[in-house]
Amino acid sequence: MKSNVTADIIIGEAPEAARLRELLDPTATDMGFVLVRLRYLGSEGRRTLQIMAERPDGTMDVGGCADLSRALSAVLDVEDPISGAYDLEVSSPGIDRPLSRLADFERYAGFEVKLEAKGLIDGRKRFRGILEGVQDGEVLLRLKLDGQSEEQILGFEPGLISTAKIVMTDDLLRQASEAREANLNSTEEEAVEVIAADKLNSSDG
Repeated sequence: MKSNVTADIIIGEAPEAARLRELLDPTATDMGFVLVRLRYLGSEGRRTLQIMAERPDGTMDVGGCADLSRALSAVLDVEDPISGAYDLEVSSPGIDRPLSRLADFERYAGFEVKLEAKGLIDGRKRFRGILEGVQDGEVLLRLKLDGQSEEQILGFEPGLISTAKIVMTDDLLRQASEAREANLNSTEEEAVEVIAADKLNSSDG
């Protein structure tokens, strides 16, 4: 599918996290990283700021997480945008990664995903199907609907999506293992990126 992504929209990000993204994005970008998702976990008494990040090619390693954590921690210490005690956790997106940008929905076309809408769509909020990329600004999902004999393709406006993530299936784990074995120095996350690149190249051809 030809790319027609025109906006770098962040899916389902809370306002508090969006403000932190504006603060931290320049540092991450200068270091060659992309912030995938920011969110708070835990109670008000002791919260965790969880940041998922990766390089533009989708890879991430322990050293990269450590370097980025130190740099972002320094920015947070100087700017002090968070009241109260909190812990900073920087990690890779993982195999069952969240999809937060429109570009993610194109990169991982062909993967099985779970998608949750902010409100009811055709009487439901949760959907599971095969990602078909992005077209005319909408995320396309191929799935079987109740009462339908054939699969349908539904389009979702990004602003109506609460969360979306890749489903960790046995097939995905098998493909990741095969891709990782083909490159013994790669991580499972890098292996998934190899699979995504293969799918993208196949669709272009």
